[in-house]
Amino acid sequence: MTGFENSFATEARVGTLPIVRNSPQRAPSGLYAEQLSGTAFTAPRSANKRTWFYRIRPSVLHGRGFKLVDRALVRTAPCHDETTLPLGQMRWQPIPMPTEPTTFLSGLRTITTGGDANLQVGMASHVYLANQSMGDDYFYNADGELLIVPQENTIDVFTECGRLEAAPGEIVLVPRGMKFKVDLPNGPARGYICENYGHYFTLPERGPIGANCLANPRDFLTPVAAFEDKERPCRLFVKSQGRFYVTELAQSPLDVVAWHGNFAPCKYDLRRFSPVGSVLFDHPDPSIYTVLTAPSYSAGTANVDFVIFPERWIVMENSFRPPWFHMNVMTEFMGLIYGVYDAKPEGFKPGGMSLHNALTPHGPDAEAFEKASQRELKPERLSGTMAFMFETRYPLSPTGYASELDTIDERYAECWDDLRRYYPAEETK
Repeated sequence: MTGFENSFATEARVGTLPIVRNSPQRAPSGLYAEQLSGTAFTAPRSANKRTWFYRIRPSVLHGRGFKLVDRALVRTAPCHDETTLPLGQMRWQPIPMPTEPTTFLSGLRTITTGGDANLQVGMASHVYLANQSMGDDYFYNADGELLIVPQENTIDVFTECGRLEAAPGEIVLVPRGMKFKVDLPNGPARGYICENYGHYFTLPERGPIGANCLANPRDFLTPVAAFEDKERPCRLFVKSQGRFYVTELAQSPLDVVAWHGNFAPCKYDLRRFSPVGSVLFDHPDPSIYTVLTAPSYSAGTANVDFVIFPERWIVMENSFRPPWFHMNVMTEFMGLIYGVYDAKPEGFKPGGMSLHNALTPHGPDAEAFEKASQRELKPERLSGTMAFMFETRYPLSPTGYASELDTIDERYAECWDDLRRYYPAEETK
């Protein structure tokens, strides 16, 4: 089903979705009616999020018997004291796939955290490394919504609302509190995750751009109803207040036969993003490449922005075309899905990531600067590339795991060593 933040109605079995009323005295086909609220009941209509499920058994059977389990390599903000890395520019090369059996859930590794999940501000960045489907294990996150960015191979995200298959170049958004599992239809998979603690992701305002371009609502896809009628032991994992819990279930929690509402997962193909840019001079701000934004209480200053750097034409006259040198008050966590990033053509590899915290200077490496300063400025097309950025108003602290990875690029800052002095030296009097 197409559209973003629409109100949908779908049934996997004909006649299982009640007409007119949400909670009839007896729901069709012996199902249970249940509401999942994404906002307070009294939130403004324009912001109110909720979905009605019609399921084989209600979720009250999923809310007991929880036991605390090891959180493994997953961390939740606030988490300030684990990093051993010095202040400065940071970069990691791709993390290798595990050799031992690892699912999407057991393969989660937190790289950075910022803000406070309990106060519902900030975010965490994670990677996932998986070589095994989740099978009879399920998960939901009570701390935030999950923006999943596949980088290597396809994942099949089976949620209470239905299935979403996503390959590199696509993203999946899973609402806070929604149960799901991840299967691997084509083998081992790797990717990035933004865990958003704050306001839900929405489409950014276009301002003077007008009514079109950037990400268009019709290109977002929401699943039709699909369910598991599986009567065998399962496990449900929950992350809440930074802790991990597990409970044993007698049946699959993905037993929603029909649903309607606007609090639902979706996917989006990043190659459908319609970029806009300068057609005369100067490199525009990267904010014009914002796909989704999670606003904060300060207008124009996001809790998290999800920004991409896709294929596009570069045509500016008498201008330095790559991203310029800058110090940003916002924090930038970057990843490369595929191809080459124009500001770092050599050292930034697909599957890698970088962190430039608030007011940490960064910009094109010396080689990119020299080439961009000297090349003939004819129209050029950046092809076969897709980089992204999680940009947040909060500083991000690397975790202990990220601080001790063998893939830390300890020579990252050397990419600027060859920046030459061009300003002529003054004559000595």
